[in-house]
Amino acid sequence: MRTRVGIIGAGPAGLYLSHLLHRSGIESVVLERRDRDYCERRQRAGIVEHGVAEALIAAGVGTRMEREGFRHEGIELRFGGQARRIDFTALTGRSVRLYPQTEIVRDLIARRIADDGRLLFEAEASAIEGAETDRPRIHFTHDGTEQVLECDYVVACDGFHGIGRASLPSDVVRTFEKVYPFGWLGILADVPPSCDELIYAHHPRGFALHSMRSESVSRLYLQVPNGTDAADWSDEQIWDELSARFALRSGGWELKRGPITDKSVTPMRSFVTEPMRHGRLFLAGDSAHIVPPTGAKGLNLAMNDVMLLAEALVAEDRRGTTELLDAYSDTALRRIWRAMHFSFWMTTLLHTLPEDDAFDQRLRLSHLEHIAASPAAATHLAENYTGIPRI
Repeated sequence: MRTRVGIIGAGPAGLYLSHLLHRSGIESVVLERRDRDYCERRQRAGIVEHGVAEALIAAGVGTRMEREGFRHEGIELRFGGQARRIDFTALTGRSVRLYPQTEIVRDLIARRIADDGRLLFEAEASAIEGAETDRPRIHFTHDGTEQVLECDYVVACDGFHGIGRASLPSDVVRTFEKVYPFGWLGILADVPPSCDELIYAHHPRGFALHSMRSESVSRLYLQVPNGTDAADWSDEQIWDELSARFALRSGGWELKRGPITDKSVTPMRSFVTEPMRHGRLFLAGDSAHIVPPTGAKGLNLAMNDVMLLAEALVAEDRRGTTELLDAYSDTALRRIWRAMHFSFWMTTLLHTLPEDDAFDQRLRLSHLEHIAASPAAATHLAENYTGIPRI
């Protein structure tokens, strides 16, 4: 099998890259080890930055997001029993969309199929060879048959455990990692959201987040210690703890409860691989970097990666210049490290740490009060949350 760009992974990054290339007349093949049903059902992040939302709309795959997604013009911070709203639109002129990654994947799969895209499910890539040559190859198994996909370029969008990152030579790769001493116990519940925008709550017992998936489904999270088993928490315990962490001194707000349909624990880590390129093999998304979900940057970084790659591959195809491809890793990493810092900042600001004492707690409250009172401090949060312009 032969194609211009071989893409490993049918998550939002791989599918969006394939779509962008198709719009510019560049053929690609997407290999995905899971079946279509799994890809369209797996739960992931739901916040889409202002610039990413505009790009999806401009690329013709944002119609359903515009119709069914929620436009959020701010978030609410809760701390010390009080609530303070950060108004993104007033501070930056930008907003975010709440539209689950699951739905973005469904939209992109439907579009690639409608465009006769070459999208192979249950096609597991096992090796990438010849990355240093002008004809790299991907070995994969599909329908029980071992096959080879010959490409001009390979883009690995296959996540942290995929073969993309593992295929970079160990003597040229550097990795940077921070593991946090807590995770998120997340639930999906068949109950209308108790809020119009996301609530980020700092509490002495730990962080809590209120989000939503639709007008009838809520998504909520609790900070829990590493090693926590979601099965050890009863539904009643989860709702009681969420209610306690969201509680306001003045009262007047109540958390709606309903049947919990899913619960799981997500570990928290920051991770970066440098460089994101070796020869004609490029990394994008979680294959190169992972952020804690506090800053809502994982999906958006992945989409920005492939927008850079699409622009670079089109420049090579049309003008024969590799300048943008050669600059890809450095260009992408500038945004990635900015997002790493913002995600780390949000995480350490809002969570409690095992070693915290009374002094640490008061510092956090003082910092949160400063953000709520200072337009400059609030703007820093709003600019990063809604998505910084290209840097």
